[in-house]
Amino acid sequence: MSSNVRPAAKAGPPRRGWYMQDPVQLVKGRDSKWEDEKLGGLDQFLSKVPTSINGSSLPIPGARIIISPHAGYEYSGPCAAWAYSCLDLTKAKRVFVLGPSHRYFLRGCAVSTFSAYATPLGNLAVDTETLQKVKAAGDMADIPTRYEKDEHSLEMQMPYLYRMCQKTFSSPQEYPQIIPILVGDHTLEEGQEIGKILLPYVQDPETSFIISSDFCHWGDENFDYSPYLPTGDINNIVRIRSTDETPDGPPIHESIRILDEASMDAIKTGSHKAFVDNLKKTKNTVCGRYPIGVAMAALELYAKEINDNTKARFNMIRYERSSEVEEPDDFSVSYVSAYAVL
Repeated sequence: MSSNVRPAAKAGPPRRGWYMQDPVQLVKGRDSKWEDEKLGGLDQFLSKVPTSINGSSLPIPGARIIISPHAGYEYSGPCAAWAYSCLDLTKAKRVFVLGPSHRYFLRGCAVSTFSAYATPLGNLAVDTETLQKVKAAGDMADIPTRYEKDEHSLEMQMPYLYRMCQKTFSSPQEYPQIIPILVGDHTLEEGQEIGKILLPYVQDPETSFIISSDFCHWGDENFDYSPYLPTGDINNIVRIRSTDETPDGPPIHESIRILDEASMDAIKTGSHKAFVDNLKKTKNTVCGRYPIGVAMAALELYAKEINDNTKARFNMIRYERSSEVEEPDDFSVSYVSAYAVL
């Protein structure tokens, strides 16, 4: 295990980094003369979340697992604030951070080789002991260093997590350690086996989970995915090309919303298979499909353990998009925040 700290590679000046490298600006936003919310800080995003969600004060007691987006904070920061506002870290000693691999093809899972992740606010230590146990149990690989340094799905969760630790604990010595894992391609059955490995940690009240995922990536040229639902029915999907005329029917962004809602509905069932089946049907480009899937597999096993299949299901609390697509040559990425009570 490397003793190196993974750098905050995506941090940078406003408009150039994925999030602000200055710790004060990261938390408070830019100088007040800048009124554009998209240049806001973490506390500004968090302040816009209601003081209660689904009838509960925040954080929601027992909400030890969230789904959070991982785009630049300019785009997904406001949405992610909803998930982090719900996350209950009060008993946390460790936090699994599960994300997809964007930089290389990954079969199965791979674990971090760093001893800590840097953020502009401070470092988050890796729980190397637990990481090695999980690695051995799942015969997991190491993430190649060059790819881990460039992987944003894990990094984009760290500043938010650090800020929530600042709000929850009295000193950095009390902060939970992190367990960063990339989850790659696998079958339904393989995902269920990974779920079995995660189950003891789902059962542990001192363990929390962050599942990193964006939802629909729509765009013919950008993402090679440009479905259109002329009747608003996911059973009637056609593809439009960037050179096509603007559809006469509902706006394209309505098709994107319907596709995302179908995926969210599948997640809300609590059935790992239902989610996998939805993606097979719609081909929705949910980049964190595999991290979400193994989390669902673990939650499904947990519900069986406690003999209550209504428990440990994700609640979808926020849905946003980078833009509302009107024209065939446009593109957008969707963002979702969700939590589950364990």
